[in-house]
Order: sequence, then C-alpha cells, then structure tokens
Amino acid sequence: MTMTTVPDVEQAVAARYSAGAQAVEAALCCPVDYDPRFLEAIPQDVLDRDYGCGDPSQHLQEGETVLDLGSGGGKIAFIASQVVGPNGRVLGVDINDEMLALARGAAPEVAASIGHANVEFAQGRIQDLRLDVARTQAWLADHPVTDLASLQAYEEEAARQRTQEPLVADASIDVVVSNCVLNLVASELKGQLFAEIFRVLKKGGRAVISDIVSAVPVPEHLRADPELWSGCISGAFQEEAFLRAFEDAGFHGITIEKRDSEPWQVVEGIEFRSVTVVAYKGKQGPCYEHLQAVVLKGPWRAVLDDDDHVYERGVPVAVCAKTFELLGRAPYTDMFVMLEPAEPVDPATAEPFDCVHPGPAASAGALGAAPAVRREVAGMTTTGCDTASGCC
Repeated sequence: MTMTTVPDVEQAVAARYSAGAQAVEAALCCPVDYDPRFLEAIPQDVLDRDYGCGDPSQHLQEGETVLDLGSGGGKIAFIASQVVGPNGRVLGVDINDEMLALARGAAPEVAASIGHANVEFAQGRIQDLRLDVARTQAWLADHPVTDLASLQAYEEEAARQRTQEPLVADASIDVVVSNCVLNLVASELKGQLFAEIFRVLKKGGRAVISDIVSAVPVPEHLRADPELWSGCISGAFQEEAFLRAFEDAGFHGITIEKRDSEPWQVVEGIEFRSVTVVAYKGKQGPCYEHLQAVVLKGPWRAVLDDDDHVYERGVPVAVCAKTFELLGRAPYTDMFVMLEPAEPVDPATAEPFDCVHPGPAASAGALGAAPAVRREVAGMTTTGCDTASGCC
C-alpha cells in the first residue's frame, strides 16, 4: 500500500472541512475549555463549527500581530482579536472557501460587539504563505493555462507574486498560532510548513501550536487512508518528531505548554492526544564578546540549551551577547543569574566570541561537555570557552 499523495490529502481535507462548514461534525473536535469572556462576541454558528484541539490564544499579549494558520471558521482569530486589542492585528489564513465565507461573514458582527475591527482572512496554503491563492485564481481567470507556454506564464506570475507581493512577508508576525491544522498537511510538505512559520516570524517572535500527536509513528496503512488524514489521525506527528520539527526549523526554547493526559482517540492501539507547544525564533546570528556571564540557579544540576551550551548549577558561564539576551527573556526568565561586567562593552568595538559546540571527543564535565576553563572577566570569575578544546 502506497502513501497517500499530496492531491489525495488535499482533496480529502477540502471535502471534509467544506462539509464541516455547512453542518457540525463532532468527530473533528477535541474537548477544549476556552475563556467564556471571549466567546460571548462570537456567533454561535462559528462556535459550533470549531474543529480545534487546544487554545493557543492563551499565550498571546496585547498589541501583537498574530497569524492564525488554518483559521477555519475564525474562532481562534476572533478570540485573538480580543486578546491583542485594538492596537494588535490578526490575519487568518485558510484554503477552504466555505470556511473562509463563514469567518468573513461573522467578522462584522464580532467587530461591532468588541468595538474594534482588527481581523482579516486571506486564502492561502499554510505551507506556502508567500502565495495569495485568491489573487492567483483571479490571474488564472484572465490567463487560463491551456498549453506549455501558458503554464510557464503562470509559473512566472506565481514566482513574481511570491517575491514581490507575498501574502505574508518575511519577519512580519509576532506570533504564529494554529489549532489542530498542521497534521492536515501532507507529510512531504511538513518541513516546508515549519520553514514558512519560521520565515514569517520576527526575530524574538514565537509559534504557539496546538495539534494532535501520536505515541508512536503512524503505520503506513493508516497513512494511506485519506479519510483518516482529514480526521486528524493519519497526518499526526509522532510526539518526539513534532518537537524535533521545531528544532530542525531553527526554533529554540521549545516548550510543551499543555499535554492531555487522556488520549483523544485510540486507533489500532495507538494513542492520539492533543499537545500545545511554544517555540521561539531568534537564536541565529553572530556571537560577540560583551564580557557577560550567566549562572544557572537550578534545580537541575546541569542543562543543555538548543545551541549545545552546557550550564552547571551555580557555575558562572561566559556567553556571547546574543545568548545573554536570549537567556534573559522568555522562556528562560528567572532561570539564570545574569552577570554584567563592571564596564559595559561598546558593541562597535566588541570582539567575536568563539561559541563553538563541544566536539565528539569532549567527555569530561557536565553532560559530556569539555572541561570548563576559568578566566577573569571585568572583575568577576566566569567559566568561558576554551578554544583549544572547543567547549561552549
């Protein structure tokens, strides 16, 4: 039995969610407790057609720009609009015509109820957030593809749109949220999906994703069933693979904020449950020496971060300015004592900080890191990088 193809998956998902926009389908939802304050402004037909498995809106803040992937009937987008307030903005992206019609139809009522209109809905594939599907369809209506030359013209127009008029621009979003949608994307496109989430986020932004994960990898015969794909089963990530997908895309500070103890469904003995994961963008970039250090407070004896830096409890560790900044904010807030030099370093004259990963031969010290080397930094003793042994 072969794996379901991308067209198979997309057709099955489109058919099921088009039907779900017309009539309630209980099989597509997980029980979720939402803040009732935010539900009062949302029309009942939207609430009835909510097919989520979590509430990523709990992790939003006032004034943020939010992108809701697979926004469906708009429930999470409408909750988010109230959380971020009139100074914030919410963009919902969905591919399904019927779901978009439901959300757009409800938007004026929600705006009138909450006193501000800060939500819009656009048509697009969440694994290709550069391409505005509605704009592309309008272009195709005037330039139908009938032969090789017209196909080439379409491809050139799509490339132009992605480059010059992207649906969602690079580094334009504070928070990307999604509620039980990533599992609906075909397996071979999931890497592209995570890369797109990373691309559109600002430096320091975060992804808050609620989705269904499986206890073990979904076997091939289940993955080949389009009906199970549209039912949030076949496309589910294995739980550790879900976290690794964030890591592979370049995120740091990846945190399981919620994990249901009871499975949502058990299929052929495999447990499928809802999790909510928060992951941050911003660890990329050059490393410079600002003579800063951090001390892990505990309770762990030692921890390893997403750049393979090792921190031992109570031991000052010299870090680059970039890492120092990261460790001073979420999700690491209050985990470290932050040590500044007596005299601040001028960024214009800062030297590069040798911040390489421990080599495979490094075996001494915590978690297999190379032995720490102590040095004096502006009057404070820290543990820094030994460039010979390649620690840090």
